[in-house]
Amino acid sequence: MSSTARGNAMNSRTDKLRSYFDRWAGNAFLWPAVLVVLCLSIFPLVISLYLSLSRLQFVPGGFKITFVGLANYRKLFFGSEQIHFLGLAGQTSPVGWLIFAAGLAALTWGLVSYLRRGGRSVGGIVGRGLGTGIAAGLLLMLVRTLAPAGRPGTISVTLIYVFVDLAIQYLLGLGLALLCTQRLPGRRFFRVVFLLPMMITPVGVAYMFRMLADTTKGPLQPIWGALGLYNTSWVNDPWGARAAVMIGDIWQWTPFMFIVLLAALEGQSVDQVEAATVDGASSWRVFWHITLPEILPVSTTLILIRMIEAFKIVDLPNVLTNGGPGTATESLTLQAYINWRTLDLGGSAAIAYVLLFLVTFMALTLVNLIRRRVAEV
Repeated sequence: MSSTARGNAMNSRTDKLRSYFDRWAGNAFLWPAVLVVLCLSIFPLVISLYLSLSRLQFVPGGFKITFVGLANYRKLFFGSEQIHFLGLAGQTSPVGWLIFAAGLAALTWGLVSYLRRGGRSVGGIVGRGLGTGIAAGLLLMLVRTLAPAGRPGTISVTLIYVFVDLAIQYLLGLGLALLCTQRLPGRRFFRVVFLLPMMITPVGVAYMFRMLADTTKGPLQPIWGALGLYNTSWVNDPWGARAAVMIGDIWQWTPFMFIVLLAALEGQSVDQVEAATVDGASSWRVFWHITLPEILPVSTTLILIRMIEAFKIVDLPNVLTNGGPGTATESLTLQAYINWRTLDLGGSAAIAYVLLFLVTFMALTLVNLIRRRVAEV
């Protein structure tokens, strides 16, 4: 064989080898990450699902797992944990029924508007109908358990934490971000100061607010005494304890909203704002029609991240109030943790899966609403 032929054969083998490596290089780099995800996420998810359908008992020398089907879920929704989990319905006032009727009308209008648009798949229609039913059920549960003589369960308390905290955090963060975009004296200093609460651990925040709420030995005791609140125990009142938890969470995580929204505001194009200002548009119209639509994608991502984190709140109610008084401040995550601590692993896993379903449902609803809003804009 001539040297030219040998060179061509070698080049051919080299090309085949290079083609082989090019074809499999992506998989070679991808599979380690996939294996890590399988080990750290998928495997625990599957095991938790199995535990939620089982009863685990510790016996001498090990443990015993018995498959019980949906018994753990029935205990939450219809059994011994129903009041703790779903709450106790009270005597709903006409105002409560009016709120429920208004919410139900809004949900029905949204479903009808979706159905009137063409090109919808059967899966989309079924999903939207199921989502509307779940939202109506959650709204009814909130109205009934928040009525006089009612007692909110851990689902209602968690939803209160999520909605109140998110709304106030976003509004405060957006307001502070808008202020820091103005040419005001000391704005650089306050940009740093506003970030300080986020640098403290949730446990530290809980202990700090626990001391501040102490009217007998806390640092604010002289102020409480001057206001005639010396013998007031905030954390012994259900709504006072919930307010303390929410204030602590709002104080800590508003800076996260602030810094992300500030970056979004400073990254928007100024050409449209200047053109609208020259045309005589007011500051409110500029904000509503130009600024807000531009930061809407960032706001969606920001709210989605904080919503997922808010559903997992556990540090503040655990340290600040220990879930009390009674179970007034328990979130779903804290209830799952307490069940796990008392070795009810099946019940803890069932609560975790209910929480997973609830978070997924809320996240998909938020994304669909914002996607429709962006399409309209």
